Amino acid sequence: MADLAPQSVPSPPPGPALATREALKRTARWRRQIFAVTWIAYAGFYFVRQAFSVAKLGILDDPLVSGVLTEQVLGVLDAVYLAAYAAGQFLWGMWADRFGPRVVVAGGMAGAVVAACAMGLSSAVLVFGGAMVVQGLAQSAGWAPLCKNMGSFFAVRERGRVLGIWSSNYAFGGLAAPPFLGWWAYEVFGSWHAAFFAGAVTLAVVLALFLVFQRNTPQDVGLPDPNRTEEEPTAGAPAAQPRQRALTLYREALRDRMVLTLGAAYFLLKPARYAILLWGPVIVSRRLPEVGKVGATLIPVAFGVAGVLAPILIGWVSDTLFRSRRVPPCVLALALLTVVLALFMPLTATGSAAVMLAVLAVIGLAVYAADAMISCVAAVDFGTAGGAGTAAGLVNGCGSVGAILGGLLPGFLSSTALFYGFAAAALLAGLLMLPQWHRLPAAAS
Repeated sequence: MADLAPQSVPSPPPGPALATREALKRTARWRRQIFAVTWIAYAGFYFVRQAFSVAKLGILDDPLVSGVLTEQVLGVLDAVYLAAYAAGQFLWGMWADRFGPRVVVAGGMAGAVVAACAMGLSSAVLVFGGAMVVQGLAQSAGWAPLCKNMGSFFAVRERGRVLGIWSSNYAFGGLAAPPFLGWWAYEVFGSWHAAFFAGAVTLAVVLALFLVFQRNTPQDVGLPDPNRTEEEPTAGAPAAQPRQRALTLYREALRDRMVLTLGAAYFLLKPARYAILLWGPVIVSRRLPEVGKVGATLIPVAFGVAGVLAPILIGWVSDTLFRSRRVPPCVLALALLTVVLALFMPLTATGSAAVMLAVLAVIGLAVYAADAMISCVAAVDFGTAGGAGTAAGLVNGCGSVGAILGGLLPGFLSSTALFYGFAAAALLAGLLMLPQWHRLPAAAS
């Protein structure tokens, strides 16, 4: 007779539902981690990038160097930096597609730290010029590779919102770095040299965090590509692209009319943002000389505060109201920017600090909204997964060529000519993008 006593039965292996839940948890954790570390990484670049802007106030008042480092020379140095930055944008995006963002971004951070230290140790024009070339090349290693890094972990349908929030990193950097560096330079050490050292130490800490927590793609941590069911089959995962296809991807980007339109619009938009970013304290000091150095450093904070909110707002509008169309919110932001730039001189003629704060806030809202959508979300979307770095690098390279004017012209032109010229450029950028109003990336159509 068979034994009817209850037998010990081993537990069944975890079912598909449990495995799926675990995979979803791992995916969510890595997405949060990549979002955080790449956000901090790009914000960190600004603590070195803004050091020269903050140091200008002290340099122009330093009798030992002001006769050599005049406003015109400082404008030329900004142009040197921005020319190197533009050249790097065209290069590093393609390198990120070939070798992955990690090595490119980490190398850029290291170069930026070294260049900042060189500028803090010397006031010679030749040293400044050489350091600005290194700084420009190093800084340009950040944006396109990090955009690609984020695009690898997030699907097209959610990029407007996610990358909109993520793009607040450079507005935050531009907002937080000047008062932080200005405090160390003028309140703690009483020397403009300290602005460079404070920025270098900050970015060195960020570099250490980046090396510990960043990964290039979901596949690097055993996760699937979130775009595998959305992208065209030929795009593949970023890691699967053969290295010899890098130039092919660049040629494809150059043949894409939408990528070229984004590049042209960004070329026209970038001068206004960089003029305020690099010369904001000087522009405020010219219009409101009574506020002093610290006040002239703090008032442009309004530009940065609005810039933090702008990418979040425009990303939500793009995904929710315009259903992943990137052009309509750009055109609307450019229209607002045109109006406020044209009114800058009449409004700030009142001599009121409150009015200056309000005007800079509206400019920041409009310029950062259009900037984030063009340079990040739209560039990554239209570049596809395999060529996102190349497309973002091309678009940002075009913008960086325009940014050269933003660094150079404030040292030579009156504020009147400057802001009316920026208004005309913003209007032309909007008109260039208007015919693409209904354009969607292939993965979202």
